[in-house]
Amino acid sequence: MTEDDRPTHVDLAASFAESGVREVLEDLDRTLVGLAPVKARIRETAALLLVDQARRKMGLATGTPTLHMSFTGNPGTGKTTVALRMADLLHRLGYVRKGHLVTVTRDDLVGQYIGHTAPKTKEVLKKAMGGVLFIDEAYYLYRPENERDYGQEAIEILLQVMENNRDDLVVILAGYADRMDRFFASNPGFRSRIAHHIEFPDYSDDELLFIAEGMLRTQNYTLDPEARKAMAAYVAARRHQPHFANARSIRNALDRARLRQANRLFNEARGPLDAAELSTLTAPDIRASRVFQGGLDVDRASRQAAAE
Repeated sequence: MTEDDRPTHVDLAASFAESGVREVLEDLDRTLVGLAPVKARIRETAALLLVDQARRKMGLATGTPTLHMSFTGNPGTGKTTVALRMADLLHRLGYVRKGHLVTVTRDDLVGQYIGHTAPKTKEVLKKAMGGVLFIDEAYYLYRPENERDYGQEAIEILLQVMENNRDDLVVILAGYADRMDRFFASNPGFRSRIAHHIEFPDYSDDELLFIAEGMLRTQNYTLDPEARKAMAAYVAARRHQPHFANARSIRNALDRARLRQANRLFNEARGPLDAAELSTLTAPDIRASRVFQGGLDVDRASRQAAAE
């Protein structure tokens, strides 16, 4: 395009409508409960990229913007889901060729002996090219306490590719916020290449209950009124116990509740069962959880969670 062919005005609203970004953002709102700060940052990023495209058309910008990201937060807060939507968004806007997401951990990148790490890391990068590489618990790449650890080799390869191939690959590093801070402090090369830091908050009790009901609804299950109260008490108590993982913990709890319901129906049935009986979880199905055992004051936990 010559200078004379460049537009003098750009309609951002029309560009937004034509890009398909609206569908990605609406899907994000529809599939993920809460996470208002995260959704706001995704919209801001989309706006930034639409403006960048407009500037390119008018000859005001050259070069690919840095799009590597850091997602921090506790488990089960939707980081992988948002990464998948981000890959779709970047593809629709033309910043990645394919729009696929490759999810890996340290074990996928770091070898166990000399000469093993570089081929593993390069193979993962080859698969991810044209899309987004999501490295979960990225801080495990760096283990300074182990002099024979090969994670540093993987880090050096990643840094080189993140700098030289940023027009064909976006890398998202994810993990707990405090550990990611220490990781960036120990690896300034990563911090300098990360343009977008997005923090994922924990879900509230009401949001987790809403998520639970949504998970059940997709499988044609429901909670009766007493079971819903029991599930609310479960959520309030569970978040104060070890290894709480937000929506992931709720999914696991519902899997166990459906198992108890199936056993209850099998052992108690005295005749044909209708659809409602097969699809309804009751309070005993929820309260048989270990969360309610061992003298745990569930009512106290519920009040404490509400106060917070």
